[in-house]
Order: sequence, then structure tokens, then C-alpha cells
Amino acid sequence: MARATGIGGVFFRAGDIEALARWYETHLGVTGFWEQEAGMTVFAPFRRDTDYFPPDKQWMINFRVDDLTALMDELAAAGIAIETRAEWDTPETGRFARIHDPDGNPIELWEPPAG
Repeated sequence: MARATGIGGVFFRAGDIEALARWYETHLGVTGFWEQEAGMTVFAPFRRDTDYFPPDKQWMINFRVDDLTALMDELAAAGIAIETRAEWDTPETGRFARIHDPDGNPIELWEPPAG
């Protein structure tokens, strides 16, 4: 059977396309044609009434990161609000943090567990 082999793109609306693209590149290193590292990608629909991300948003992107602590320090220094919750982090799933881009889109940052 033919199947998908990876995510080929993420497309969404923006108020100021160029400014938002610069924000993603500056703060997360994500460019328009971004070569990502190999690793797990979770594809998971959520219930319509989930409170895992804001009810006025239809999606949330999750980026794997290599050093969540260092990235959070950089984001905080840039004035970007960061949310963490102890219950999000487990030895089995890794560590998580949330930020929002300038258009208010939720972004989850995930440092997978070592090994």
C-alpha cells in the first residue's frame, strides 16, 4: 500500500507573512525550506473540546528541540512568554514548553527523553 513518508509542509494564514517568517527563523531556526533532523513525529487528532491548546485554534505545531533549557533562556531574553507545567514533563515523554508566535498561534517545544 502507498503511504505518506513524512510531513512535506505546514501551511497557515498570517497577518504579515514576511514578519512572521522572520520570527520563526530568528527564534526557532525554521526557514521556508527547512531541512529537519530525522526523528519521531506525532500525528494526533484531538477531541474538539480538548483543553490541551486554545479552543479558538484548530491546530498546534510541536517542534522537537535539542536543548529546551537553552532555547527557553533565549526566548525569554527576546521577551517571548513561555509556559511550562510540571505535569507535562515525564521521563518517558521528555520535557515540554509552550510559546505563541506573533499571530497568537500556539507552539509546543519538545525535548524528547535522552536515549
